[in-house]
Amino acid sequence: MTLGAHLVELRKRITIAGLAIVLAAIPAWWAVNPIWEALSAPVLEVAEAQNRAASLNYTTIGEAFDTRLLIMIVVGIVASSPIWLYQLWAFIVPALHREEKRYAIGFLAASAPLFIGGCLAAWFVFPNIVILLTGFGFAESATLLSARTYLDFSLKFILAIGAGFIFPVILVALNFARVITGVGILKAWRWAILGVTTFTALATPAADVLSMVLLAIPMIGLYFAAAAIAALHDKRVAKKDAAFAAEYGIDTADA
Repeated sequence: MTLGAHLVELRKRITIAGLAIVLAAIPAWWAVNPIWEALSAPVLEVAEAQNRAASLNYTTIGEAFDTRLLIMIVVGIVASSPIWLYQLWAFIVPALHREEKRYAIGFLAASAPLFIGGCLAAWFVFPNIVILLTGFGFAESATLLSARTYLDFSLKFILAIGAGFIFPVILVALNFARVITGVGILKAWRWAILGVTTFTALATPAADVLSMVLLAIPMIGLYFAAAAIAALHDKRVAKKDAAFAAEYGIDTADA
């Protein structure tokens, strides 16, 4: 494909992904209230547990509508993740060999549940983060938060963790494309643990070590699972290459 053809293909994939997000976001209008209640629950808990004023406020005329719209968009991103992840793979597929194309569906089947699972994991630890951070307020102070600022913080945190859970799938994809090996992934385990802990430390407050650990453990586990899958794939490929060499009398030692 020429550069122009690649750009046309990219525009097509982005358009389909965008439409999928919009179509998935429209029904979310009726789910905004329960989602907002769940997101704001930690703030109400702060008011009760710390015995001081704590509330979410709309500081501009359009902030209430913007808050609803942003919730709808994020719900659309999560709900339509199988579609836009497929569009991502579909854009990459033309550059892959015939045998490698077969694995695209498998990667998609793993990516979407991991992304949604990462968002759910972030949702689980999010209340602890809110309670911890607001707990540093002085006894006589009040916690009056902008609804939009609070929502931006919460949704960026949830989406960032969801994206982090997809990283092992990318490693396996690179292995199947023979860019990296399973042994190479495993050898880099120290750097992987450092990267995961750094990522979770940036995503969570410095004082909330428990949430950082709760998020880091499954991500590290997924990394080693990716290394194991890649190693099994390398073993199967090596066996297939050896059989091919033996059939055609190719001396792999000289190669």
